[in-house]
Amino acid sequence: MAKKAKGDRIQVILECTEQKGSGVPGMSRYITTKNRKNTTERMELKKYNPYLKKYTIHKEIK
Repeated sequence: MAKKAKGDRIQVILECTEQKGSGVPGMSRYITTKNRKNTTERMELKKYNPYLKKYTIHKEIK
C-alpha cells in the first residue's frame, strides 16, 4: 500500500468580509485546515463574528 504524501492538508486563515466596511474595530479571524487537492479554490464559510454578534461569511486570505 502506497504511503500518502505529506502536505495534502494546509492551514488557512478565514477573515470576516462584512466587518471591513462596517467600521467596527477589531477583526474576526479563524484558523482551519483544508485539503489542497480536493479544494483548490478559496474557502468561504459562515462563522460567528463576536464583534458584530452575528454569523457572517468568512473568506480565506493568503
